[in-house]
Amino acid sequence: MSDTISTASTWGRRTLIALVLLGAVGAVTTLATNSLERDEESSILTHRVSRGKLQVTVTENGTVESSNNEEIKCMVKGGSTVLWVIETGSMVQPGDELVRLDTSLIEDNILAQEIIYENALANKITAESDVAVAEKSITEYLEGTFVEERGTIEKEIFDAEQALKQAELSYESNLRMAAKGLIKPLQLQGEKFAVESARKALELKQTKLMALEKYKKQKELQTLQSDLRAAKARLASFDASLRLEQARLEREKEQLKNCTITAEIGGMVIFPSMADWKSTPDIEEGAVVREQQTLLVIPDVSQMQVKVGIHESKVDRLKVGMPAKIELQDVRLVGEVSEIAEVTKPAGWWTGNLVKYDTIIKLQQHEGLKPGMSAIVDVVLADHQDVLTVPVASIVEIDGQFFCWVEERGRVTRRLVRLGDTNDEFTIVTAGLSEGEKVVLDPLAYVDEAQRQAMGPAKTATQDAEQGGAAAEKDAKTEDVETSGEKLVKPDAGT
Repeated sequence: MSDTISTASTWGRRTLIALVLLGAVGAVTTLATNSLERDEESSILTHRVSRGKLQVTVTENGTVESSNNEEIKCMVKGGSTVLWVIETGSMVQPGDELVRLDTSLIEDNILAQEIIYENALANKITAESDVAVAEKSITEYLEGTFVEERGTIEKEIFDAEQALKQAELSYESNLRMAAKGLIKPLQLQGEKFAVESARKALELKQTKLMALEKYKKQKELQTLQSDLRAAKARLASFDASLRLEQARLEREKEQLKNCTITAEIGGMVIFPSMADWKSTPDIEEGAVVREQQTLLVIPDVSQMQVKVGIHESKVDRLKVGMPAKIELQDVRLVGEVSEIAEVTKPAGWWTGNLVKYDTIIKLQQHEGLKPGMSAIVDVVLADHQDVLTVPVASIVEIDGQFFCWVEERGRVTRRLVRLGDTNDEFTIVTAGLSEGEKVVLDPLAYVDEAQRQAMGPAKTATQDAEQGGAAAEKDAKTEDVETSGEKLVKPDAGT
C-alpha cells in the first residue's frame, strides 16, 4: 500500500514537473502537439522527427498609409497663424476651403508696397520724359540752332566780303586821286588801313564759321548725346526698379491668396502623421506654422501601402517582391515588399534602442482602407517544402556546434546535427537525424549529460564523440557527418 502511495506521489511530482516544462516551451510544444510522445517509464517529453514544410516569416507592426498623398503646405513667406482649419477626416471636393491663415500683416505689406510701386512709376515717367527731351534737343540743335548759327555767320561773312570790296574800291579810287595830287598821302594811308581792317574782319568771320562746323558742332552734339545716354540709363534704372517693385507687390498679393488654402482634388482630409517619438501637436486654430510646413494631407485611398520597421538582423534577407500577409482588424490582405530603405532611422528610447529599416508593403486595392490604421505584417522570407525539422527547444549549442539527444530503445544518446534555416520555433536539420526518430525536448532540463556539457569546459566535437559511447558512433547519420570532414556551423539564416 505504501509502495503504491509512494509511486503515485512520485508520478505526481514528475507530472507537475512536466507541466511546468510544458509551460516553459509553450509555443513549441503547442505547435508540436501531434508529434509529442511521453515515454511510459519516464516523464521526458519527446518530439518525433518528421518531414513537412517550414515557412520563415518576420512579423512587425505597421501603419497603413497612401503611396500617393496630396500634401497641403503653408506657402506664406515667413509663416503665419492659423485662423481656421477643417476637421480631420472631412470629405472635400476640389475648391473647398481647407485652411485660413492670418492676413493682417500681409495686407499692411501690400499697402506699403503699393506706395513704393507708385513712386517707382513716377520716377520712370520722369525718366521717359527726360529721354524724349534729350532726343529732341539733338534734333533741335542739328536742324535749328546749328543752322541758325551757321546762317548768321555766313551772313556776317557776306557783309564782310562786301565791306572789303567797298574798301578796296575806295582805296583804288583814292590811289588814282593821290597820283593826280588831289588827296593827301595821309588820307590815302587811311584808306589802305580800311581795306586791311575789312579783310581782317572777313577772315575772322570765316574762322568763326570753320570753328562752328568743325569744333562747336561736334562739342554740342557730344554733350547732347551724353545727356541722352544718361537719360536712357536713368530710364532703364527706374524701369528695372519699377519691375522689381511690381514683382514684390504681386508676390505680396500672391501671399494674400495663399492665406486661403483650398483643395485641388477631392478626398478625405487628414493631419500629417508625426514621428512616434515626437509630441508635435496637430494643426489647430491659433497655431503658428512655418513656410513649406505640411498642414494637411489628402491621401489617394486607391493606392494604399503599409510601412513597417524591419529589424537589422532580418533586413538582409528581405527582397523586393517578397510576399506578405497583412492583418487589419478583421480583414486579412496579401501584399508584397515594394521598397526597402537603404539607411536606417536613428535608434533611441522611443524605438526601444532597436535599429530598424523602413520597409513598404504594397497592398491590393481594398475598400475601407484608411490612413493610420494599425496593421500586423508577416513577410515570408522563405518557404521550405518537404524538409526535416525539429523544435528549437530540442537543440543545444556546445562550443559552437549543435546537438540533439535522441531517445531509442529505452536509452537517450547525444547526436551531432547540422542545421539549416529556422523560424524560431522549428529548425531544419540537414544532417545527423532521420525521419521517425524521437528527440528530447529541453534536454538541459532532463538529460544530465546535456547539463554537464553545457556547464562544463568546452570540448571539441571529436573528443566528445570519442567519449559518447559506441551507440552514437555506430549511428549511420552521425558517422556520415563526422567522416565527411565538414565543419558544423551555426544555422545559416539564408539557407
